[in-house]
Amino acid sequence: MNSKSIKFAALYKFFNLDKLNLRRDKILQYCNEKKILGTILLANEGINGTIAGENSDVDKAIIFLKKILETDSLEVKYSFSSSVGFYRMKVKIKNEIVTMGEKQISPPNLTGTYVEAEEWNNFISQEDVLLIDARNMYETSIGKFKNSIDPSTSSFREFPEWVHKNLKKIKNSPKIAMYCTGGIRCEKASSYLLGLGISEVFQLKGGILKYLESIPKKESMWNGECFVFDQRVSIQHGLLEGNYTQCYACKNPISFEDTKSKHYKKGVSCHICHDKKNIFDKSRYEERQNQIEINSRRGKNHIGQNTESYKKTIRLQKKHLKNT
Repeated sequence: MNSKSIKFAALYKFFNLDKLNLRRDKILQYCNEKKILGTILLANEGINGTIAGENSDVDKAIIFLKKILETDSLEVKYSFSSSVGFYRMKVKIKNEIVTMGEKQISPPNLTGTYVEAEEWNNFISQEDVLLIDARNMYETSIGKFKNSIDPSTSSFREFPEWVHKNLKKIKNSPKIAMYCTGGIRCEKASSYLLGLGISEVFQLKGGILKYLESIPKKESMWNGECFVFDQRVSIQHGLLEGNYTQCYACKNPISFEDTKSKHYKKGVSCHICHDKKNIFDKSRYEERQNQIEINSRRGKNHIGQNTESYKKTIRLQKKHLKNT
């Protein structure tokens, strides 16, 4: 696989899906044969995932997925990177393709009104619009839209509880606008709000990914970078790879400045998790990091050194030293 021309496809669709075991096995076999990497989730409510590979191979994989899923369409957003992003292919069967825990909602039958990326700035600038970020804290910490409300959830399961705590404010707002990374969480979140009797609910079509692809930085209302669920960690305008890496211990995104914290210890802890991990976890992380460094001195690779997140940390450190 040519690491300089990796194509990513973030995809999802809500629709009734059966024969999950059979479809999983066929998808996994195909992707392994074609050297497609990534993660795909299958459930009775549909498909969600991200795959990566050579340009034409990813295009063919999307065609294959439509065929094996017996559907004529998928919601797909493409981007490119020099990083592979994954180091294996996983296809999992789940109860939900994005876990909210609310069985009564049905995005295919009831979901918010789509707002195109090109119309988003004007729409959210209206005084009667309440803008809600449907993502989690570790995502919103590195980027969000101006004047958006951050529910500060640690998982999407907490979103319904946050809604009920803020239901009066939400119901008193003439219009609700929502956004997330690629659009899938907003499908469920908007369906949930509509089910509560809130009629004017809107969502960014294609999510932040589509916005960053479509809107020039000088015209943008987006601040920061967008967290993504692969080893790129974050992306910027134009869908360029971002400047964040991840803490091995807690998986939170961290900047180069964060690595200067007294609480940061490579492979062991960061300023976010240093007081949240017990001594046994830290000992395990330290042993792993020691093995990485021993193998490095011997000119050998450890699995941790093969991950894009680890390699990216080294690249960012070299970039910083070059600029100082």
